[in-house]
Amino acid sequence: MCTITDPSQLPYKYHQRGDLIVGAMVSQFGCLFDDTSFNEHPKTKLIEGIISAPKNYQHVLSLVYAVKEINENPKILPNVSLGFHIYDSFLTAKITHQNILKLLSTQEKFVPNFKCDKHQHLIAVIGGLDSEVSLHMATQLGIYKIPQQIFHQIAYCASFPVRNVKLHLPSFYRMVPNEAHQYRGIVHLLQHFQWIWVRILASKDDNGERFVQTMTKMLSEHRICIAFITRIPVLSQLTEMVERIESINLANPYVSRILSPISSEVKVIVVNANGQTTTGLKWMIYFYTLLEDAAVATIGKVWIMTARWDFSALSKERDFDIQPFHGTLSFAIHSNEVPGFSEFLRFLHPKSQHGDDFIRIFWEQAFDCLFSESDGIKESSDTCTGQERLENLPGTLFEMSMTGQSYSIYNAVLAVAHTFQKMSLFRPRCRAMRDKPNPQPLILLSIQLHPFLRSISFNNSAGDTVSFDKEGELAGGFDLINWVTFPNQSFSRVKTGMMDPWSCPGKEFTINQEAITWHSTFNQVQPIAVCNDHCNPGYSRKKKEGKPFCCYDCDPCPGGKISNQKDMDDCLKCPEGQFPNKNHDKCLPKNLNFLSLKEPLGIILSVLASFFILTTALVLGIFIKNQNTPIVKANNRDLTYSLLVSLLLCFLCSLLFIGKPQEVTCYLRQTSFGLVFSVAVSSILAKTITVVLAFMATKPGSKMRKWVGKKLANSIIFVCSLIQAIICAVWLCTAPPFPDLDMDSLTEEIVVECNEGSITMFYCVLGYLGFLATVSFTVAFLARKLPDSFNEAKFITFSMLLFSSVWLSFLPSYLSTKGKSMVAVEIFSILASSAGLLGCIFFPKCYIIILRPELNSKDRTENTDCSASCCRQHGGQKQRDTETQEKTSTDKSFV
Repeated sequence: MCTITDPSQLPYKYHQRGDLIVGAMVSQFGCLFDDTSFNEHPKTKLIEGIISAPKNYQHVLSLVYAVKEINENPKILPNVSLGFHIYDSFLTAKITHQNILKLLSTQEKFVPNFKCDKHQHLIAVIGGLDSEVSLHMATQLGIYKIPQQIFHQIAYCASFPVRNVKLHLPSFYRMVPNEAHQYRGIVHLLQHFQWIWVRILASKDDNGERFVQTMTKMLSEHRICIAFITRIPVLSQLTEMVERIESINLANPYVSRILSPISSEVKVIVVNANGQTTTGLKWMIYFYTLLEDAAVATIGKVWIMTARWDFSALSKERDFDIQPFHGTLSFAIHSNEVPGFSEFLRFLHPKSQHGDDFIRIFWEQAFDCLFSESDGIKESSDTCTGQERLENLPGTLFEMSMTGQSYSIYNAVLAVAHTFQKMSLFRPRCRAMRDKPNPQPLILLSIQLHPFLRSISFNNSAGDTVSFDKEGELAGGFDLINWVTFPNQSFSRVKTGMMDPWSCPGKEFTINQEAITWHSTFNQVQPIAVCNDHCNPGYSRKKKEGKPFCCYDCDPCPGGKISNQKDMDDCLKCPEGQFPNKNHDKCLPKNLNFLSLKEPLGIILSVLASFFILTTALVLGIFIKNQNTPIVKANNRDLTYSLLVSLLLCFLCSLLFIGKPQEVTCYLRQTSFGLVFSVAVSSILAKTITVVLAFMATKPGSKMRKWVGKKLANSIIFVCSLIQAIICAVWLCTAPPFPDLDMDSLTEEIVVECNEGSITMFYCVLGYLGFLATVSFTVAFLARKLPDSFNEAKFITFSMLLFSSVWLSFLPSYLSTKGKSMVAVEIFSILASSAGLLGCIFFPKCYIIILRPELNSKDRTENTDCSASCCRQHGGQKQRDTETQEKTSTDKSFV
């Protein structure tokens, strides 16, 4: 709080008369006092007791230039001059209230509740730059319904708890966009650069707490972690550190805690850049450079500042190093270059501005000099000549281009002028008054101004459209500024983007990343702000226990899943028909997997099947050619032909399993295999039973003779095959096989297969074949020692043993393989079992027929029969045995 003995003698005001008056309450001075007692004139005391921010003087000049531009433009308020009264609030309630009363009376002396100057009418008030000052102004201006245009967001504060600004303060018009747009811009900026590990700096007051609460919620919603939240200490605490600067060091916990934002490893810091935060941050950097070795005291951070940030130094801080803020990114109220403003500043002279009590103070503080007639006490012995050039001042003290806040003041004055013009055009009485020699504004003009001010929309000289939204806030956006500093304490503002809430959805935030200059410590490489290293594609994030969600471990993606971006929370399953590559960061299309005739395995199995087909056909031809020989007749020619034909079909049906499955082949594969094998095994069973019955029929008085013959054999084949045919028919009618694509069995391939439809029916077919094979094996095993030169029981026993072994090993192999391997296993089982039957039963006979024809004779058959008769236990009479043998000779031809 500034201590001022006689505020009535304050000289800091600037008057320009006119028919209409715009009042302004600026904050030219920020106060910092020591304990010195003053006995001088109050004016001297005030000048010595403050440290001024010269850069704020541009706010005054922007208002003056706006009034000048309006009065020189005949299209705006013709025949009406616009004037202004400017007062400094000194950031105190007492002086603010006093100066508001002066504005309301529009005279040097004021009488409360009386209008003392009927020739000049106050139509609007502009200012101030501080929320508390604005609220102090509102307590008085709200009574008179005078429009008040401010340049900040009104927030909750201890002295004036305003929640709904538009409801409680209807006269407020904010020349800044809604701060929510700025917060969303910060989130967009962090998301654009993938900065998810940030720190927040805010002032230790109500406004800072509100900023922390708002940003914490928004950042959490967008999965951005806050590493730390630091409240900037009040100025008194920093002053205390200055007093103890010789005894403190970074090992001191108190000092370490205060300077942690500078010394921490967090690279991105979001700063609520109000006055206290900015001042505190400067002193923190100053202390840090004092405590650290100059060689290692480089502060490489990415500062993200809110819209009130500016390189504005106090008069005693002109040598403050701004290099730590090189590369800073800040949001700023959208502004544009105002034509003529720079020229207006170049012609500014401290002795040419009549009525301006600010300029001399500004001139002395900005150029660190003293006018000869000044009563102040300055440390500098330089004398102000008035010929100093403003463009030579460093940007921290003054800028020739209009800053964002000055641009808002400029637009505020234009808004008042355009509103009054719009109002006068819509009121006949106003138009009539313009024709009078001395037009006078209407009584209660400021009250009538509100409806027109709310709906005002115009283009200023810089080409921007100025209007208010329904909440009384500027309908605009924020510029993203990159601050580039130079060793000579100068800097450059580079516009690198914009947050425009009025753009199309999805295009509100734009940024030109190539135009950004980063701090030198980053070597012009985009900084990284993460808790730990990124998880590369092929990995997913796994949360660390006890750490924020931005801190995680990286786990590789499991089989069948990928992650194609960094820092994915979970791996994604590849679409159907695709599989992950080796690095699990991309899905590749699967190849079709089926046993093709074009691949080596398919060719080998096809050639093997063809070989067995030809072999079987050759054996069949041999038997047909030698059909009248004893060995062929002794083994029942019809059963032999039936078995050979069925084996030939078995070899042929194996070819159905090769090639891409089609609907027809899927129908025929398993059913034809089951039927043909049933015929083959049934034929073997019939041959075995016939052998057994033939020998049983040779016994004297045996009743088995009536069962011996072709009829029984054909019946066995028919009945056994019919049962299998019924099973296959039921299968095809209920759940037939069909072509199918198996996406999941193989990782990198799509299995093109014949879905069995009903797996139960498939195993019924195999089970029935197993049953026939078991019966055939059992009967053949029991008949293996029956005496006969051409007895096949031994060969049938061995062949059925081989057959059963093949299909017993087939089941586990079939169930443990997928795709073409499973088909190959079944083909191999068909070929192996069929070849076993062919080889074990027919090759010995072919050997006799082709290579040992002398054994293929009737005599050998008769000798064998005689020898068998002699071995019988009923032998007493050889003649009777001979007769019996002759009677059964015909029957034995079926064996």
